Amino acid sequence: MQHHTTILLIEIGALLFGLGMLGRLGRRVGMSPIPLYLLAGVAFGQGGLIPLSASEEFIAVGAQIGVILLLVMLGLEYSADELVGNLRTAAPAGLIDMLLNALPGAAFALLLGWGWEAALVLAGITWVSSSGVIAKVLSDLGRVGNRETPTILSVLVIEDLAMAFYLPVVTAVLAGLSLANGLSTLGVAVVTVVAVLVVAIRYGGEISRFMSVKDPEALLLSVLGLTLFIAGVAGELKVSEAVGAFLVGIAISGPVAHNATQILSPLRDLFAAVFFVFFGLSTDPADMPPVLLPALGLAVLTMLTKVLTGYLAAGRVGIALPGRIRAGLALMPRGEFSVVIAGLAVAYGVDPRLAPLATAYVLITVVSGPLLARLPDYAWFKEWVRKRMAAQRAAQKPLPSPE
Repeated sequence: MQHHTTILLIEIGALLFGLGMLGRLGRRVGMSPIPLYLLAGVAFGQGGLIPLSASEEFIAVGAQIGVILLLVMLGLEYSADELVGNLRTAAPAGLIDMLLNALPGAAFALLLGWGWEAALVLAGITWVSSSGVIAKVLSDLGRVGNRETPTILSVLVIEDLAMAFYLPVVTAVLAGLSLANGLSTLGVAVVTVVAVLVVAIRYGGEISRFMSVKDPEALLLSVLGLTLFIAGVAGELKVSEAVGAFLVGIAISGPVAHNATQILSPLRDLFAAVFFVFFGLSTDPADMPPVLLPALGLAVLTMLTKVLTGYLAAGRVGIALPGRIRAGLALMPRGEFSVVIAGLAVAYGVDPRLAPLATAYVLITVVSGPLLARLPDYAWFKEWVRKRMAAQRAAQKPLPSPE
C-alpha cells in the first residue's frame, strides 16, 4: 500500500510538473496549451511510452472534476435572466446547429453501412462542441468579455441541455429498452433540468445571500461542495453532470459570483489540465491509423459546418464580421460529450470501428480547433477581414443618382 502511494505521488508530481512546462512552452510560442496536454496524454496512455498505471483512477476522477469546474465557471459569468434571454434569442441558432452538424455524422455512418444505431451515435458525436475546451480557449485568448461570447455560450448551453434529453434516448435505444422505459428515462431528465432551472432563476438570489464573501475558505468550500453535489445528483438522474454544474454557476450571482470566480480559477486550471490529459490517456495510438483518413474527412466537413453555425448565430444578433468569424472558429472543438457518447456505443457493442473513429475525430478537432481559433488575432487575418468589410460597405453604398 505504501509503495503504491509513493508511486502515485511520483507519477502525479511528474505529470503536473511536465504540464506546467508544456503550458509555459505553449504560451511562449503563442498557442493554447490544450493540444500539448492532449498529446502528453496520448504519449503516456495505452500503448504510449510509459503508462501511468498507478495514477489512472486519480486522473479519471480529476478529469471529471475538471469538466465540472470549467462549466460552473462559465455559468458564473452570466445571470439566470441573461441565460433565459440568450436561450430565447438563440433557439433558431440551436436548430441550425443541430441540422448542420448532426446530419453529416448520421449520413457518414449510413454511407459506411454501419446501421441506424451507429448513425444516431455518430450524429451526437459530430453535433456537440466541447464546452470544456471552448471555455478554456476563450479564457486563454482573453475573449470572455467579447460581444460574440454570449452567442457562443448560448449555442453551447442549448447543446448541453439537448444532451440532457439526447443521452437518455440513446441509452434506451442502445440498451433495447421498451418504449415505456425509454419514455420514463427521458421524463426524469426533463423534470430534473426544468426543476434546476426554476430553482436557479427564482431562488438564485437567496442561494447567493446564503454564502459569505468575507470568508474565502468558507466560500470556496461551499461553492465547490454545492457544485459537485448538484453535478452528482444530475448524473444519478441521467442528466449531464456538466449541465448541473453550469446551472449552479447560473444560480450564483452578484459579489458571490465575482469572488467565487477568483477563488476557483486556480482549481479550474489544475483540473482542466488533468481532464485533457485523461482524454489523451484513453487513446491507443495503434488504433488510429486505419480510421485516420475517414476521421480527417469528417472532421474537416463538420469543422466547416461549425464555423458556418457560429457565423450565422452571431450574424442574427447583429455582430460584425470579425466577431462572426471568431464565433465560428471557437465552436469547432468536440470533446467530453463526444467521448461519453462514443463510450455508450462501445459499452453496448455498436460497430467496433466507431470508437477509434470517434477518438481520432475528437483528437483532430480538439487539437486543431484551439490553434485555428487564434487566426483572428494574426495581423494578416485582420487585414483580410478589413478588406472584406470595406468591400461589403462599398457594395452596399448606393449609386449616385443621374442628374
